[in-house]
Amino acid sequence: MEPPAPAGPASPNRSTHPTSIRGAAARQLWVLMATVFVDMIGFTIVLPLLPFYATRFGAKPAMVGVLISAFAFAQLVTSPFWGRLSDRYGRRPMILTGLVLSAIAYVVFGLAHSLLLLFLSRLVQGMGSGTTGVVQAYVSDSIAPEERAKALGWVTAATSLGVTIGPVIGSFSTVLGPSAPGYLAAALCIANVLSAARWLPESKPKDDGAQARSERPLAGALWEVFTHPTSAVGSLIWIYAIGMMAFMAMNGVLALYLKQEYAVNERTIGWFYTYVGAIGVVMRAILLGPAVRRFGEVGVMRLGTLSLAFGMAVLPLPAWLPASMGVRIVCFALVLLLMPVGTALLFPSTTALVSRRSPRGETGQLMGVQQAFGGVSRLLGPIWSTALFGWRVAAPFWVAGALMMGGRLLTLRIEREATPPPGPPGPGRAEPLDAIVREPVATHPT
Repeated sequence: MEPPAPAGPASPNRSTHPTSIRGAAARQLWVLMATVFVDMIGFTIVLPLLPFYATRFGAKPAMVGVLISAFAFAQLVTSPFWGRLSDRYGRRPMILTGLVLSAIAYVVFGLAHSLLLLFLSRLVQGMGSGTTGVVQAYVSDSIAPEERAKALGWVTAATSLGVTIGPVIGSFSTVLGPSAPGYLAAALCIANVLSAARWLPESKPKDDGAQARSERPLAGALWEVFTHPTSAVGSLIWIYAIGMMAFMAMNGVLALYLKQEYAVNERTIGWFYTYVGAIGVVMRAILLGPAVRRFGEVGVMRLGTLSLAFGMAVLPLPAWLPASMGVRIVCFALVLLLMPVGTALLFPSTTALVSRRSPRGETGQLMGVQQAFGGVSRLLGPIWSTALFGWRVAAPFWVAGALMMGGRLLTLRIEREATPPPGPPGPGRAEPLDAIVREPVATHPT
């Protein structure tokens, strides 16, 4: 099928083909994927080791949750401002700045000999990772609306590939000493900065006057989403936040749980993250696109909430089986695969819908707001889950599953999108679609 005639001049950065990503847009996407891939390798070299390092310094489970949440606190504070600055000055400078901050954080991690330095490392790393919304806005600038869910899936597939490789590198590097993982991650991040500075182009068109004139106060955007949880964009951001809180609650206690129930240590924890990352790669790079075409973005989002809710609820059960340790670990791994399946279905589709419904000139800002709400979830999830873990090890998983079912109910208020009229909108502009949040519907997402 031929692409629809554009309503106006098409951006040179945007692909207008409805069924594929080609030309300059494809090149931009590949460079961005390489950048986030290397960034995620560095991130996951140190992340699985964090609970083990913290407990070595005398931290209790609840303190581990606070340490994990320090990252989310810094990300929460900075992400809306990264988005706002990227709307004004461009996506590329913000992405590069975030990478530099991450490199500094990894050096501090390598130097850490106390909980205080671990906290400092997490705070600086969270500031650098506040650019997640900027990366998503970069995709929105470069990719046609019909292809954004698939493109975001590819970007998250690149991060999942990094998750597949990074933890194993981190576990192996511990044989060189406790500082080696941090220094190795810092070296990778510096190389990533140099590569992105050379190859990553700017995605935001210089003549996008509507974005330059967007002066809606940031606090107003945050307050609007908070007070209108059933609005078209607000509901999606709340679904994203609920899913993120449930996922981070589970993730916050996963290493502690594996250590207690399956005798996992810092030399073996990497293999579990590699397994999850490999499933994520397959989901995002191969299966997400066909799933979106079959069920639509709203349908895929609903399937993602179900996968996460069920997986979290039954995750503690394999440890109670009257079987050998090997059998219990295999059963645990089978249940655990529902986590990357659910996140691959939920988060890219939700983010794509936010980008499609964002007003012109506010794409970066609203994605920053989305990351801010996600930051609150990342902040609170590990804190309450590690506190519950100290009471009963299965409780965090069950509460997270119940929370995820609440997110599932909210997705039922979102109607599938109507077919857009011919002509792609300009970069950062809301899609001319009639999909809004109305009364609960029970349509089959075909």
